[in-house]
Amino acid sequence: MSLHPYLYFTNTTRDAMTTYQQILGGTLDIMDATALPEGDEPPFEMPDGFVVHAALNFGDGDLLMASDDPTGDSSGVKGAALNLTVAEPDEARRIFSALADGGAIGMELGETFWSPMFGTCVDRYGVTWMVNVAPTP
Repeated sequence: MSLHPYLYFTNTTRDAMTTYQQILGGTLDIMDATALPEGDEPPFEMPDGFVVHAALNFGDGDLLMASDDPTGDSSGVKGAALNLTVAEPDEARRIFSALADGGAIGMELGETFWSPMFGTCVDRYGVTWMVNVAPTP
């Protein structure tokens, strides 16, 4: 089984996914509405630059996918968080700082009973992130 998060953004998918690639690495593929085969258009209107699918592939089976929200809801991602675990505290600090830039910190990075370092933030695109450092065995 594979489970991969799929995020919806309101006309900011290209920017969000490019930002995530800059922060996290990986290979990014973006398909906008111009890539749809003729006759395969969806039953809703798409503004110029509408992203129908984006995939950030980390090469180890981890994949983050997204598209622009066809409803145009603009409410952000609610009721979910992306949990990211890294091996080193310096890497956690770098990633957390970059994700929180332009957003809001919910819990500063710090030691918890389950992790040497954990923190939460909502990024500038409305996505909640939990950043962990893996405990050493």
